[in-house]
Amino acid sequence: MGTLRLLDALRDYIVHGGNAVRCYQAGSSEMYGAAPAPQSERTPFYPRSPYAVSKVAAHWYAINYREAYDMFICNGILFNHESPRRGETFVTRKVTRAAARIKEGLQDKLYLGNLDAKRDWGFAGDYVEAMWLMLQQPKPDDYVVATGETHSVRDLVEQAFKEVGLDWKRHVEIDNRYLRPTEVDVLEGDAAKARRVLGWHPRIAFTDLIAMMVAHDLDLARRERTLRKAGYGGPARGAATS
Repeated sequence: MGTLRLLDALRDYIVHGGNAVRCYQAGSSEMYGAAPAPQSERTPFYPRSPYAVSKVAAHWYAINYREAYDMFICNGILFNHESPRRGETFVTRKVTRAAARIKEGLQDKLYLGNLDAKRDWGFAGDYVEAMWLMLQQPKPDDYVVATGETHSVRDLVEQAFKEVGLDWKRHVEIDNRYLRPTEVDVLEGDAAKARRVLGWHPRIAFTDLIAMMVAHDLDLARRERTLRKAGYGGPARGAATS
């Protein structure tokens, strides 16, 4: 409902202020859910979580307002976009942070759910460029933004621990609490339209992205270790990233 209220406020602002405004609506690959891969703008949505359902609603609110009120609104259907700024509760950052902390002796284990789930991971900086490009077009439209490559959570874990020279199998354990009741098995984006219309393409490869995130988290872990030695508190050794 937040998206709907914002669109309504924007419509009033345009009508009463006479200002031209361009709006970007942040969609998500999670809207595709159980739909077969690869997923493009033409793929029917099949959301598998309340979050995904709400994103589908926001997507259609945007289209409705665009068509009903001639508003410049673009839906960006972005697949997983990651960077060192990613929140620590997201699986990519959970993994890179844990690998770094384990390397520095700050914890022993990382607990995860389904290692076989596959995602299309790209660099957030590349994806923000695509968002900007959408808003520079003469007409508003909807675009999938993705790399077109999939990697499993296991691939992610293996790559992150490889960056710090550790065997992930010695440190990663499965915790059934992190298994989804309705799993999304494979998300793989088809960004052909964005490439054709926007001239966009991803620049940062998966391995480079993980290396970037691990390097950032190694720096944080080393700072944490230094503070510990200086007598400042923190999570006890062996604390798990959940």
